[in-house]
Formats: sequence, C-alpha cells, structure tokens
Amino acid sequence: MVDYDIYADLKKYFGFSQFKGLQEDVIKSILEGNNTFVIMPTGGGKSLCYQLPALMQEGTAIVVSPLIALMKNQVDALRALSSEDGIAHVLNSSLNKTEVKQVKSDIASGITKLLYVAPESLTKDEYVDFLQTQKISFLAIDEAHCISEWGHDFRPEYRNLKSIITRIGNDIPIIGLTATATPKVQEDILKNLSMQDANTFKASFNRPNLYYEIRPKTKNVDADIIRFVKQNEGKSGIIYCLSRKRVEELAQTLQVNGIKAVPYHAGLDGKTRVKHQDMFLMEDVDVVVATIAFGMGIDKPDVRFVIHNDIPKSIESYYQETGRAGRDGGEGHCLAFYSYKDIEKLEKFMSGKPVAEQEIGHALLQEVVGFAETSMSRRKFILHYFGEEFDNQTGEGGMMDDNMRHPKKKHEATANAKKLLEVVLKSNQQYKSKEVVNVLIGKINALIKSHRTDTQEYFASGVDHDAAYWMALLRQLLVAGYLKKDIETYGVIKLTDAGKEFIKSPTTFMMTEDHSFKDANDDIIVSAKQGGDVVDDTLFKLLKAELKKVANKLELPPFVIFQEPSLEDMALKYPITLEELANVHGVGEGKAKKYGKSFLKLIQDYVEENEIIRPEDFVVKSTGSNSSLKLYIIQNVDRKLSLPDIADAKGLEMPEFIKEMEAIVYSGTKLNIDYWIDEVLDEDQQEEIHDYFLEASTDEIKVAMDEFDGDYDEEELRLYRIKFISELGN
Repeated sequence: MVDYDIYADLKKYFGFSQFKGLQEDVIKSILEGNNTFVIMPTGGGKSLCYQLPALMQEGTAIVVSPLIALMKNQVDALRALSSEDGIAHVLNSSLNKTEVKQVKSDIASGITKLLYVAPESLTKDEYVDFLQTQKISFLAIDEAHCISEWGHDFRPEYRNLKSIITRIGNDIPIIGLTATATPKVQEDILKNLSMQDANTFKASFNRPNLYYEIRPKTKNVDADIIRFVKQNEGKSGIIYCLSRKRVEELAQTLQVNGIKAVPYHAGLDGKTRVKHQDMFLMEDVDVVVATIAFGMGIDKPDVRFVIHNDIPKSIESYYQETGRAGRDGGEGHCLAFYSYKDIEKLEKFMSGKPVAEQEIGHALLQEVVGFAETSMSRRKFILHYFGEEFDNQTGEGGMMDDNMRHPKKKHEATANAKKLLEVVLKSNQQYKSKEVVNVLIGKINALIKSHRTDTQEYFASGVDHDAAYWMALLRQLLVAGYLKKDIETYGVIKLTDAGKEFIKSPTTFMMTEDHSFKDANDDIIVSAKQGGDVVDDTLFKLLKAELKKVANKLELPPFVIFQEPSLEDMALKYPITLEELANVHGVGEGKAKKYGKSFLKLIQDYVEENEIIRPEDFVVKSTGSNSSLKLYIIQNVDRKLSLPDIADAKGLEMPEFIKEMEAIVYSGTKLNIDYWIDEVLDEDQQEEIHDYFLEASTDEIKVAMDEFDGDYDEEELRLYRIKFISELGN
C-alpha cells in the first residue's frame, strides 16, 4: 500500500486544511482499495470523497452520474484546479468523433484522472473494449439510489452496472454514493453491486437549521404564498410545483404582485433556463418558481426558504428539495401546502404504470401522508425514515418544526398500543400497515380473507376508533421503536424486541392526535381572525343595501351593476381604492370607475369605524393570464364574426365560450353581439326577454327558463343576458 499524505494533497488540490465530517475516513477506505459505500446528505461534501483519491492515485477513476449538467459542472470545477484541461473528461452522447478521440488519448497518456460517464455510455462496446486496456483506479457510482426501485429516482439502466464493471475489470473497487437512502434502498444498492463487504459510512441526515412546517392548502393558496414571500422580502427562495402550467401561473401571479420571480421548468428553452438560473444566483430575482427540474446543480448557499405548492411524491424528494435551503447553516424555512386531494391526484397519475411500480409508488406516498398529517416531531419522523435515531430533548434542532413549537394535546393510549401490537403478533406479522388497520376496524378484503384473519377473535377488536386513529398510533409506535418495517418485504410490519417486551409488561404510551386536513379542502377557512379569510357578514349586508339603492336610482336590476360573488369578495378584501376594487372578482376597471365610488366610501368608513386591519398585502392581483383569449374574443366580436367560429378557433365548446363572454361583460367591458342575437332571436322574442330581465330580481338562467316554460333554450337566454348587461351596465 502506497503511503499517501492526504492532508498535503487536500491543501494542494482544493486549498482546504481540514476535512468535513466523514470525508477523511471515506478517502482512506478508497485509497486502501476497499469497496466503499457513502451515504451523505446534499451539501456534506460527497464529491470530494472520490475526487481527491482519484487525483492522488495512478490511473483513471470512472464516475457514473445520471445528469449531464452535473457532470459538466464537476468537470469545469476540476479543470479549474489544474493546468491540464484533460484532467477530467465527460464521455457521453454529446461528443463528436474528434472529441472522443481526444478523451481516449488523454486517458491513455495518464493525463485524465476522472472520467464522467452516463450509465448508457458504458454499454457501448467500443468504450468497454478501450477501458479494458487502461489502468482504472476505481469506479464511483454517484446518485447510487438510482439502482433501487425504492429510490426516488430509479433508473433501469443503473441495474446493469455490476455486469458492465465486471466486463471492464474484475477487481476494480466500487464506490457507491448517495444523498438520500432509506435502509431498504441501502440494502438494494449493496446487493445489486455485490458489495455487501463494503465499508459503509453514513453521515447524519439532521439539518438542525431547517424549520419544517405544513399548512393546509386552501383555495387561497396564492394569497398564502404571497403573504409568506412578502414577510421574507429580499430573501432568496424556491417554490416547487408539480406541473409546468402551475409554475408559469404562479410566477406570473407573484410578478404582478410586486415580487421578483422567474419560472423554471424543462419546457423552457435552454437559453431561458440558464438565464433564469443566473438571475437567481446573481440575486437579480428573489424567487424561482420551478418543477423539480430545478436545483440539481444549484449551489446557492443562502436560499432562505423552500415552499412546496404541491406535496412531493416521496419523503426522499421532499428531503432533497428542502435540503436546498440554508446550506450555509443559516435560516432555512421549509413550508409545504398539503391537501389530501393532491395525494389522490398523484395516485391517479400512477394508474397506468406496471403493478409493481404502482405498489412502490403508493407505499412511498403513504409515508408522505404520514409526514404531513403527523403531530409528532417532523424532524424525528424524517430521520426515522432514513434509519436514524433522534431525541428532541437533546438533539440539535429539536424544536425546529411547527409540531414542536405548537404541540397538540397528548393522551394516554397504553391499552390501545398494546392491542395494536398484539394484533400484529397474532396475525403472524404478515401485513402492511393498511392491512393491520383493516384488521383492527374489521374491514374484510381478499388478502385478509385468504389468511382467514376475519375468523379470529381479535378481528374488529378496534372498532371503537376509526382508521385514521389506528394509522396515527401505528406510525407513532414505529417511530418509538416498538414496530419496524421489514427490509426484505418492504412495508410488512414486524415487532421489535421492545415491542414484544411492551406486550408482556406495558409502560405508559402517550399518543398525539394527528392533524385533520379534511376542512382544509373546503373553499373557505372558517376563522375571521385570519386576516380576512372569511366574508364579513355585516359589511356584506351593508353592500347589498347600497347595491339596491344604486340600482333603484339608475332604474337597473341590481345584478347588472355587481353580482353577489363580487359583493362577497369586497366583504373579504375590504378594497378602498379604484385599483383594489378593479381586482375584486368580476369587477374590472370599467365597472370600478362607473359604479365604484359609493361602494368604496362605504367600505372606507366601515373599516375606520370598526378599526379593521385590512389584508392590504394580498388583495391578490390576478395575472389576467387568459387576457390574450379575452382580447381575441373582443376583437373578433368587433369584426362581427360568427360566434361558433370564434369558439371553434380557440377549441372551445359553445357553453365554455359563452362563459368567457360572460366574464368579459360582468367585469365591465362592452361586448356588442347584436349582430348574432338578430340571427337567433326575432324582434318580438328579444323584446320579451328584455322586459323579463328588466323586471327580474335575479339574472339566474334557471329561474328565467322556468318563467318562460321552455320557450327558449339555455344558450339563447345566456346570449341575450350578455347583450342586456353589456348595454345597460357597461
């Protein structure tokens, strides 16, 4: 074994005089030629673990990485350390013949110390044949969790790496590295690479400076996000969304509300992506709204918040994405908005996939549900998921989450804890958590029937509580160490020694109630104390009286001036300027100017008299994201084009198209569709409908249809109503 001076080389190549965490031990293991497995969270200094030994040893180290952008970043950084450009190379499909020749020449002459490849490149015979003839110091597999179907980023091509490595050389040491791996994934990696003998190094997954918080996702999520970002003005943040469409919409909404934000997703062209990434790094913008395509190569140390507009598909994804906050050890607020509807949406996306993949996906999603709904320490939950013990009393960052800062009540659950553990034992420790709960609540399914569990005396022994209660208790028993998930048959619940002991002589077990997010899916948060999240009933009545007064004076039906949803919105947002009123649902600039004066005065007086704190910062301005459609409709109606043709050109069915026109006239813009009304209704019919609307107390079409008893269809009445409101109200 060569005698290395690793401190001298650390200083020489990287300019550091000290190693971080486990780096020194890992590097020694690699230099001794051992198979080595490294589990180290993002930001822990993983890449140095293989870069330094590669630079110190004879030959070339092969580094397998799934991301071209990441390879390029690392190669650029390594080239900056050396006078030789050939010290590090990439070998992938983006190279032409001349470039490939150069790479081979640099490896053969001993210049290249690190060769970055995608797994696909290693399947090419010409590359394998060439590498067989070269001195390979070791092979490092970065993002090794891609090997496991249980990893959050599974890549089938990673599965064949072992056979490829054997083709290149039988005795090449293998180094596996990953930033997130549950015990199940760790075992998968070691098994697949046949390196159960590897020296394993596992750093702590605890990021004590990160604060974890989950809030219910309501209809007003835009307002919640804007309010949060404005409270953190001037700080850098990332907002993750699942779809590109949502990324674009939210970025626009933030921009029109005075926040410096840009979108980032794979659908944007490369140039725009680079530009937006640079704007964020250079702090020309504060916020990036992104899909998970963003952040892989981002090494911005001072991201102060990460918001999840949609809950991620797995705890690993959540951990990795939140891990981009507070890399410098400073403040990092991780806020996720959760609604069970989103989980159902993710489950729908999975329905077309192979059954095995669906099962894994569902199991990972259920962990996410557990994390979101739990009332125990979120940090403890995450660390337990990654196979790490954590004590909130003594552990660093123990109070850094919403559940620990605002704890829910605990209650005695010793008898129920014992009952649950006994059910696991008596049913032969063969069920996953969902089935254990089904046994307790007496729900029969094919699996339970096949084991004849439904005939046992303990079946339905927990009917006095619902499924959610038992699931919460089961999770808490898992984290407390009385139960465990079997690694081989992932998800099957087994008793630990402590669990068996508990059955024999129970000790007190205190359980916290899980959060219920059922109400959060309703449209309105029922609490007037939340800065105006609920309609102010007194103000609403005053506005309604004012509307009647104005309507009588102008001799118009009230609905022509403002509709009820608009009054409700005023009683929610308390607008006191024309600009604010124009942003109220269904009002728009035209109506605000024409009718707004007396309403604004009424609201202003009401606010002053009742000392109301207005939610000024989030009278959320809408983006007018469909303003191009609006403009298209107005222009083509002006040109007197046939309405079905206009609808057709935009791929709209007639009812949808009429709805778009209604939105235009209800917000105060004139739309002259006389030319079309004359086509579908004769003079007498028009007069009859006009007189009806003039006298009506409501503009509801259903009421009108009952009144006319089938003389007109819905489309005719809706079209005439557009003409009526446009002429009289706008």
